[in-house]
Amino acid sequence: MEKNIAMTDNERSIGVFDSGIGGLTVFRELMKQMPDESLVYFGDTARVPYGSKSKETVTKYSRQIIRFLKTQNVKAIVIACNTASAMALDDIEKDIDIPIIGVVKPGARAAAAATKNGKIGVIGTEATILSGVYDVYLKDINPDIKIIGKACPLFVPLVEEGLLEDPVTREIAGRYLAGLMDSGIDTLIMGCTHYPLIKDTLAEILGKKVILVNPAFETARECREMLDRQGLLNKKKIELGASQYKFFVSDEADKFKTIANMILPLGILGAKKIAIENY
Repeated sequence: MEKNIAMTDNERSIGVFDSGIGGLTVFRELMKQMPDESLVYFGDTARVPYGSKSKETVTKYSRQIIRFLKTQNVKAIVIACNTASAMALDDIEKDIDIPIIGVVKPGARAAAAATKNGKIGVIGTEATILSGVYDVYLKDINPDIKIIGKACPLFVPLVEEGLLEDPVTREIAGRYLAGLMDSGIDTLIMGCTHYPLIKDTLAEILGKKVILVNPAFETARECREMLDRQGLLNKKKIELGASQYKFFVSDEADKFKTIANMILPLGILGAKKIAIENY
């Protein structure tokens, strides 16, 4: 009779969620920086975007998603959404019993370290910019830093439609970034996980003098350090044929699958639709 070997805490998955597909930029960085970890992704594609919704609504959605991810036996959660990190993380942190990390603080730390003239631009959803959360974290690091925020609400739907290198995207980006360029910033935080998917367009418009900060990279790095400190890094190689990466969505999965295969280094076979309102 075979012995049933229980999964250790180290072998459990990392849960990752976003309002849609943008969090796949964080997922991609987690794959690169922690190749021995299993990951579970949830994209709230039926309720995207979060950026125009209230704090109460975003917090409610985030709690539902975390309850679902915990059914997947996750050992930690990454909120791969700037809006949810800004509006829900502080409340959720108080009553969750596993490690959790958002994308805002890692991005703020990286930008503060990168700037030379102390002028940092932040682009994000309306909710992220209005929350002033980047301003708070950056001022905590250095009170002399000047922050110029700009809401870019059309970027998320453009990315969700797969218009990553479209002339329309470039035209809108040019309009959004004009004021930031005039303000003399030398560093720009891409304060939404969708935005790295149009990084080339943003870099072309801003020019080489402006450093683009990708919170996705910084978040994956800090997640690895957090798990290492708590002794939760996986010590075993993933078995051949094991389901290392799982994907769930709240709407039909076909478009998600198409764009995920553009973003991730390994193709995905599909994503499972779930009724997130039941959690």
